[in-house]
Amino acid sequence: MALRSLSLRHAVDWVRTHAPGDWSEPPCEFSREDIAAHYADTFAGVPANSVSREEKLVRYRVRDSPIPVLLGLYGSAERVRRLLPGLPPAFTAATARAVVNAAQPPTRTAEPPCRQVRGLTLHDLPALRATPRDAGPYLTMGLVYAEGHDTIALSVHRMLVLDSTRLAMWMIPGRALRALHEQAGGRLPVSVNLGAPPAAMVASALSSALLPTGKLDIAGALAGAPIALADAVSQPTSVLAESEIVIEGYLDTTTADEALSGPPAGSLPEFLGYDGDARTGLPVLTVTAVTTRRDPTFQAVIGPGREQSVILGLAGALSVALSADTDLISDLHYGPSGGGMLLLVVAVRKRSTEDDGRLGALARRIFEGHGFLKLIVFTDDDVDIRSTEDVFWAITTRANLGSDCATFTGFRPLGMDPSQRPEWGRGGAGDRTWVDATAPFARRGDVVRSFGPVGAR
Repeated sequence: MALRSLSLRHAVDWVRTHAPGDWSEPPCEFSREDIAAHYADTFAGVPANSVSREEKLVRYRVRDSPIPVLLGLYGSAERVRRLLPGLPPAFTAATARAVVNAAQPPTRTAEPPCRQVRGLTLHDLPALRATPRDAGPYLTMGLVYAEGHDTIALSVHRMLVLDSTRLAMWMIPGRALRALHEQAGGRLPVSVNLGAPPAAMVASALSSALLPTGKLDIAGALAGAPIALADAVSQPTSVLAESEIVIEGYLDTTTADEALSGPPAGSLPEFLGYDGDARTGLPVLTVTAVTTRRDPTFQAVIGPGREQSVILGLAGALSVALSADTDLISDLHYGPSGGGMLLLVVAVRKRSTEDDGRLGALARRIFEGHGFLKLIVFTDDDVDIRSTEDVFWAITTRANLGSDCATFTGFRPLGMDPSQRPEWGRGGAGDRTWVDATAPFARRGDVVRSFGPVGAR
């Protein structure tokens, strides 16, 4: 049962066997520059394009590499739920506590599959260039592992391939890896795990500050079995043993601009659907070893698309459930329209008229604990919060936005959202808004669906 949570190749085999309609393997070879565009046109959904659809799992043969590229594993929330047996069916305070209580610390193995083949360089990997505007080829699904004195950082970062032995890595200020890098002063040994266990990938997006235990322990809960670690071969750090490809190296004081030639311009398509800005003075990861499994797969994402929305959204919902300890919440869903981070729909179950007045305080508490979040919509628990149509139905028939919509000010703007930049010119860049699309407790009888829930008859 747990194998598909602990290994990318077991997850792929499971999808091909149990959900063959979710799998595709084009018969022709593609160049590294064409793969992302083909996937965006043929398989991707909002926010990569304007098509609302779940994304298929696709394996591409690459024209100049024996290593195939895999896109789309996380492009369906339902598929990810089937891959992770420990992921709760609904996100509440109780189910979040159950996940924490089921935490399993990682184990160690002396013979990890991820180092069956050695001696590669970065140029042996089919790193994609998503658009002609990209700064260069990027690693987009590298799960970075680093250790401090009493801290483990586990997070995904975009990494520009500078040459055969160097990567330029973007790290958001305030995150655990950046803090470890700053604390190290000199060298910080790291491993970059490509094609990492699905449970570890989802757990990596959790908010560390809200966890009473480590991310890998939570990954063990999501998988129903512990994640396997192993010693790196060239650095005093660990690797995720079941990864398809592992890059070992170190971060020091070396920096580079996010560009291969000339001044930095754009980076690559980002999770909200727009091209990102290139950065200057990024930390450089110096590579000391590249190892792989036999017949490895190179996992990537195209930038915007369901994969990031699903990974970030599932982890974000679990993080909110852990922090908003209240019996009001019956489920949580981060919508792909907000890239899995900016738009949160919260189903609530009111038990008294006093609950009518609790939503504003709950909204503020959630906003204060989750800095990327921009909009919260509260609905009753008879609304399918994963259906955009049902949520808009609730907003239309259970809210009067002149009185049921409120805004908090003074939050830090998110630069990746164009409407939160100063040059947008309309103000409100640091605002956070919530909508009450719930019926007053005393008027619940006015909003009973004519035909009741699906399957109730």
